[in-house]
Amino acid sequence: MGCDATVTRIISGSVGGRRIAVPPKGTRPTTDRVREAIFGKLDAEGSLAGARVLDAFAGSGALGIEALSRGAEHATFVDNAAAAIKVVGANLRELGLESAASVVKANVLDHLWFKGEPFDVALLDPPYDLTPRRLTAVLAALVPRLVPGARIVLEWSSRGTAPEWPPGIVPDEVRKYGGTTVHYAIVQGRAATDGGTLKP
Repeated sequence: MGCDATVTRIISGSVGGRRIAVPPKGTRPTTDRVREAIFGKLDAEGSLAGARVLDAFAGSGALGIEALSRGAEHATFVDNAAAAIKVVGANLRELGLESAASVVKANVLDHLWFKGEPFDVALLDPPYDLTPRRLTAVLAALVPRLVPGARIVLEWSSRGTAPEWPPGIVPDEVRKYGGTTVHYAIVQGRAATDGGTLKP
């Protein structure tokens, strides 16, 4: 793939089974087990078909690429590490997905402050050493960049402090996978799909 890196694979969809490069250091790739759980849920909800997706703290881009493989219309990959951005670009070229993607080298919080087309799905896999205060700021900046009813998926350390959700975001499910906990939330304006009603 033109990148000196380890590899992971896309689980399902149009490029399912294909391998992608992972930056050799500085990232924490989502395991196949966790990715399969996340995208099985998003598929079941119908959240991906035609969606505009944000892959924040993108690393290899595996989350956004998995979303594209499963029917998302467009994915924006944001990371502030040059090595990660290089790998994401190479992965998209290798899979023929460049036309459905934007790759942005930027601090995620800074990028969210800029206006742009709103997202339907936000996938966040920040470094586990990100401070709770910084995470809260990222989540708050995310709200105006999402459509009402948008789905948020946050991977976070099972040993970390639970995220502090800002006004406008309603948490609706938490799943733990060893050292990783996945937090699901919805931007106000849509009923929950798997139990309960989220009131606007």
